Amino acid sequence: MHSQHRNLTERIMRGLFLASACVCVLAVLTICAFLFVSSAPFFAQYNAWDFITGQVWAPLQGIFGILPMIVGSFYVTFIAVLLGAPIGVLTAILMARFASKPVVRFMKPCVSLLAGIPSVVYGFFGVMLLVPLVRVNLGGTGKSVLVAGVLLAIMILPTIIQTAEAAINAVPQSYYEGSLALGATHESSVFRAVVPAARPGIISGIVLGLGRAIGETMAIIMVAGNNPRMPGGLLKGVRTLTVNVLMEMGYAADLHRESLIATGVVLFVIVMAVNYLFSFINRRRVAQ
Repeated sequence: MHSQHRNLTERIMRGLFLASACVCVLAVLTICAFLFVSSAPFFAQYNAWDFITGQVWAPLQGIFGILPMIVGSFYVTFIAVLLGAPIGVLTAILMARFASKPVVRFMKPCVSLLAGIPSVVYGFFGVMLLVPLVRVNLGGTGKSVLVAGVLLAIMILPTIIQTAEAAINAVPQSYYEGSLALGATHESSVFRAVVPAARPGIISGIVLGLGRAIGETMAIIMVAGNNPRMPGGLLKGVRTLTVNVLMEMGYAADLHRESLIATGVVLFVIVMAVNYLFSFINRRRVAQ
C-alpha cells in the first residue's frame, strides 16, 4: 500500500512538472506567434530592409526607419554592460570568497533591495541626481546616452551579482583546496581555479543583465532625451526601441500601430540572437 501511494505521488509530481514546462513553452510560442502574425501586415506593405536601415522615423508621413533606435539601444546597453559587468562580477567574487560572514550578511539584503527597487524610482534618481550632475560638469541637457547607460549599469548589478555569486559558490571546494595544495595563494586559487570553473554561470548572469538592460523602458524614458535620431555622442539624447514603442503605442493606429509591433519583433530577434551568441560561445569554451 505504501509503495502504491508513493508511486501515485511520483506520477502526480511528474505530471505537475510536465505541465509547468508546457506552460512555459506555450507562453513563449504564444508570444512569438502574436508578434510575427501581428507584424505580418506591416511587412507586407513596407520593405523590411528599409524599416531596419532607415534613419528617419516619421509615422505621419508614412516613413518608418528604426536604425537610430537600434543603434541607441546598443549604445546604452553597451555602456551599461561595460560598467556593470566588472563591478557585478567582482562584487560577487568578494561576497563568495573574500568577505567575512558579517559583511556578506549585510551585503546580501542590500543587493536584494537594489533588485526590488521599481524602475520609476531609478528614473527619479537619474532625473534628480545624474542628469543635473552631467549637465553641470560635462555640458548639454544632461539627458543623454551616458546617463542612461550609467543608470542601467546600476539596475543590472543585482542580476549579475546574484547569478555570479551562486555560480561561484557552486564550484566544488576541491578546486580551491587542490590549488592551495599546489602552493597557490588564496587570491591565485580564487581567480585561477574557482572563477574559471564558474565562468558559464558568470556569463549567464551577464547575459541576463544585458537582457534587462536592453528591455528596460520606464527609467530610460526619463533620462535618455527621447530623440528619434542617430546618436551624436555620449552627451546627446537618444531613443531606444522599447521607449519608441511605449511612447507611441497609446495613440498609434493602422500602419503606425503595426510598425510598433514590428519594432517589438526586431527587439525580440535581437535579444534572441544575443542570447544564442553567448550560449554558443559558452558551449565552445566548455568544450575546450
